[in-house]
Amino acid sequence: MNAKVGAAAASAGTDAAERSVLLLWMIFTGLSVFAAFLLWRYGLIRLMVSSDRTYISSVIAVLYIVTCIHCFWRTRAIAREGEVARSCRAILAAPDGAKALASDARGLPGGLVTDHIRSLVQKAEAQAKGRIDQTLLLRTLADRLRGSNGFGAFVSDTLMKLGLLGTIIGFIIMLAPIASLDAADKVAMKSSMGLMSDGMAVAMYTTLAGLIGSILVRIQYYMLDSATQRVFSDAVVLTETHVTPALERRLGTPLGTPP
Repeated sequence: MNAKVGAAAASAGTDAAERSVLLLWMIFTGLSVFAAFLLWRYGLIRLMVSSDRTYISSVIAVLYIVTCIHCFWRTRAIAREGEVARSCRAILAAPDGAKALASDARGLPGGLVTDHIRSLVQKAEAQAKGRIDQTLLLRTLADRLRGSNGFGAFVSDTLMKLGLLGTIIGFIIMLAPIASLDAADKVAMKSSMGLMSDGMAVAMYTTLAGLIGSILVRIQYYMLDSATQRVFSDAVVLTETHVTPALERRLGTPLGTPP
């Protein structure tokens, strides 16, 4: 009885962790929007846009917004897969759960985890005997669950490099007037100081925008990757404890018997 209660508590904890992925993304994005509103309210964003003549910081901002939309889409997909995995576990853990594996597991809800279970059923029907090795199928499932999550690392690196590009361009703008600078010409000196100030503003604002954007993207996709790993771990536990034993019993293979 205690074992059942412990298993139920562990299952509830896993469910809560999986369901929280979308909520975590929304909380993080809400805090980011609030911070952006404060920066806009105090004129810092307008100052950055007007001071950056290269518009690199504006490109960084647009790319960050596009990446947030992509992360939201991927987070929804992973949250949905977590729900599918929980539904499959509830069905297969029932006393007559093995019946759901009949007819190519059509009784299970649609999703990548269900597709993996169907592939196991097809493999069991094809090999007819022996243990079911799902190593290669699990690698395929991991790749499909990750999907386009690597886009986050690409964008994070791109934002950082855009910031460095803005730094280089800003220093070029800042140092260009020095070659023709005449200390005796006060008008030219004043104009050169203005150009140097503009170049420094470009360098600093683009670097700041690139660093902040890169860090925020990294945080979002770290949460997404963690949620993806949890769904994959649940799929492994589900198939190893409910699917492959049922299929091996159907094949008449004693559990633990090597192929």
